[in-house]
Amino acid sequence: MERTIMRLFTNIPTERPVTPLLDRINSPQELRSLNAGDLSRLADELRAYLLWSVGRSGGHFGAGLGVVELTIALHYCFNTPEDRLVWDVGHQAYPHKILTGRREQLPSIRQEGGLAAFPAREESIYDTFGVGHSSTAISAALGMALAARNSGQQRRAAAIVGDGALTAGMAFEALNHAGHTDTNLLVVLNDNDMSISENVGGLSQYFSRLLASRTYTSMRENGKKVLRHFPEAAQILARRAEEHMKGMVTPGTLFEELGFHYLGPVDGHDLPRLTEVLDTARSLDGPQFLHVITQKGKGFSPAEAAPIKYHAISKIEPQTTTGKAPAAPAKPKYSNIFGDWLCDMAAVDERLQGITPAMREGSDLVRFSREYPQRYFDVAIAEQHAVTLAAGMACEGAKPVVAIYSTFLQRAYDQLIHDVALQNLDVLFAIDRAGLVGEDGPTHAGSFDLTYLRCIPNMVVMAPRDEAELRRMLTTGYHHPGPAAVRYPRGSGPGVVPDSTLDSLPLGKAEILRASGAKAAKRIALLAFGSMVSPAATVAETLDTTLVDMRFIKPLDTDCLQQIMADHDVVVTLEENVVAGGAGSAVAEWMAAEDHRIPILQIGLPDRFLDHASAQRQHMLAELDAASLEQRIGAWTARQFER
Repeated sequence: MERTIMRLFTNIPTERPVTPLLDRINSPQELRSLNAGDLSRLADELRAYLLWSVGRSGGHFGAGLGVVELTIALHYCFNTPEDRLVWDVGHQAYPHKILTGRREQLPSIRQEGGLAAFPAREESIYDTFGVGHSSTAISAALGMALAARNSGQQRRAAAIVGDGALTAGMAFEALNHAGHTDTNLLVVLNDNDMSISENVGGLSQYFSRLLASRTYTSMRENGKKVLRHFPEAAQILARRAEEHMKGMVTPGTLFEELGFHYLGPVDGHDLPRLTEVLDTARSLDGPQFLHVITQKGKGFSPAEAAPIKYHAISKIEPQTTTGKAPAAPAKPKYSNIFGDWLCDMAAVDERLQGITPAMREGSDLVRFSREYPQRYFDVAIAEQHAVTLAAGMACEGAKPVVAIYSTFLQRAYDQLIHDVALQNLDVLFAIDRAGLVGEDGPTHAGSFDLTYLRCIPNMVVMAPRDEAELRRMLTTGYHHPGPAAVRYPRGSGPGVVPDSTLDSLPLGKAEILRASGAKAAKRIALLAFGSMVSPAATVAETLDTTLVDMRFIKPLDTDCLQQIMADHDVVVTLEENVVAGGAGSAVAEWMAAEDHRIPILQIGLPDRFLDHASAQRQHMLAELDAASLEQRIGAWTARQFER
């Protein structure tokens, strides 16, 4: 087959590239009508279009560039959508979206009304499984394959696992099950140095070609038929001999032991080779494992050199020659405040240990990882392990701090309860991305943590109103002799610069920030938690209400609440969490137990998943912005006072 030289980009195109071949492809059926010799040119055009479109929209970047050839080969060799492709992690799927009828929509990705950042079943019949969290594809694809087998369908299922997704325990649980079935399941490992192994040289490449060839697979299958007539001991000996031979030259012994037929490793940017091996894999029965070596950021030299930096990019704004005033310095993000605090606390307490499940950059542990490498633990995408690792450390007198996104902590809930809280171990959880997160959508929103944390005995749960309070809460939780959590939003706060001290807050104490006017006929109290203090402050000034920064969701400041109940006619709670079981529910439960019968309005996230949009727009849709709150609270209190 004729091969073309891949074009290497050094800059992201600002003008839409000329892509005549790609423009003809509006479905995989049209892709499969191409000659095999045209696929390399299609890959060049697809990569150029991906660079341009993500430059316009912002979004995940490096992983998609690395799977351009793999995506083309999969849709070329498999009969999609009848055959099922399941992507894992989902941000690899931008090229998949382009080839499945969404090319012209790709610049709208992650924007309100545009394409989702990840595969979404409601978006396309080619998105067979919704993906947000990692390491789910093998389980889902196995379920699809078993359902097809049991209904007599001949379709195939393939799970494309990459960018670190094979590091989670769930993926190995699924591999263990799949290898003991007779399903026509293909697991494709996209190994891009965020996974398990390196290319192991010329000998390995030679044997990988041999082991993935039709000649070898034909001999293998015929050999099985012959061996069926021999004693079982001979069959076992033959199988072991094959596995050990492979183990000497390839990294596939593990997967063979799990029950898969291992193919590879294969160069994931060699389209003729990829299509040849995928054709072979699709023709075989039973579980297959194809190991593909790719380069994250392939074809864009800055991303090849710095794959972590170019994992995702922001929208590239057009340059202007007008005399525009320089932008104000960016405010530090909440994650930056946490990162600085972690290093400052580590400097004064050598017991501190920092743990993250593959979120070093996102949670800002970069400086800590460099200054304290022996106390830094990135456990990969293994949230359950991260929490129990912290529990083990705490048993030995260490002071572990687990930096984790709210949505990812959901995956370690059993460990949080049984391994930490039940034993009342001294672990601090720094919970980032609490509340709405904007363009990444509902899979990444931290909508539930106050609810699922508040019900756990021994937990202390805090939410800061600003950057300075975050730093004090982290210190408070760190010194608390038991499990504690501080949840804070994505991005920047009001801009309150914290000092360099490591001061604590009094445990379970709220702060009254504003008292309603003495002449008010009916007195309203706003009880705000965390990020809702800022918009509530605007409402409090307009409606002349009392404003309380509750600070602690657990334990509640019941002394403060008693005072509020005695002095006010109605109470409103505000939180960036679902209402069901959240902070407002804690106040309402306490009021019921204490027989306080004044009206209470609980405001929080609505009982639905909010689609991706800008964070500002999401807050408006949830009616958590100041203008919506003012209208909602004003109308509700007016009705109460009419009674």
